[in-house]
Amino acid sequence: MGKDVRLQKFLADSGIASRRKSEDLISQGKVKVNGLTAAIGDKVDIKKDVVTLSGKKVTMPSNFVYYMLHKPRGYVTTMSDEMERRCVAELLKGVKERVYPVGRLDRDSEGLLLMTNDGNFSNALIHPSKHIPKTYRVTVRPSITDEQIQILSSGMEIDGVQTAPANVMILEKQDNRVVLEVVLFEGKNRQIRKMCEQLNLDVARLKRTAVGNLKLGMLQPGKYRQLTAKELAMLTKKESK
Repeated sequence: MGKDVRLQKFLADSGIASRRKSEDLISQGKVKVNGLTAAIGDKVDIKKDVVTLSGKKVTMPSNFVYYMLHKPRGYVTTMSDEMERRCVAELLKGVKERVYPVGRLDRDSEGLLLMTNDGNFSNALIHPSKHIPKTYRVTVRPSITDEQIQILSSGMEIDGVQTAPANVMILEKQDNRVVLEVVLFEGKNRQIRKMCEQLNLDVARLKRTAVGNLKLGMLQPGKYRQLTAKELAMLTKKESK
């Protein structure tokens, strides 16, 4: 049989999950090809092979959709959670298509989260080589020094890995409270929180306000909307650079 596509890519392109999450699903034994439990590295013939996830047939979506969600604090960035925590899927009840998050925001963070069933679009936005800037509004306590801002901006070693330089500026400064704008060009897990923790800064609030040139705007917490054609074109143009 002419197998031609890696299974995790097929799952991602089908809108099941990101490639990394798809690999997790395969490792957990939830994916079968023609009735046999699959392994990471398997390939499939998308025209002939039958792929199932937890017993349900996986098919390519007939049309791609793209949503912007304002994730509130207290929700995990998954479509289901074995620990029964609140997940972003609960906020997308009106979405008929099977979508998944592009990247992530940790449970205590909030703001702009993209949702889609387009695996190529998702991979292009989150791939490290693309350097898509992500803008955050970060409230830290008690205060911050020029030296700390310089360290945050220059890049830091986190979990043994050097981070890329970031853009950091002060938006507001009050007694015992500073609001920063932080622009990252990579997406390591809990990166801003870990950077601040190293400098003994307490993150009181963390909100993603933009991805590339796409801004959260006035979308209220817990609400979502489809991206406009102009917004989608702006993001995909950014991808190709």
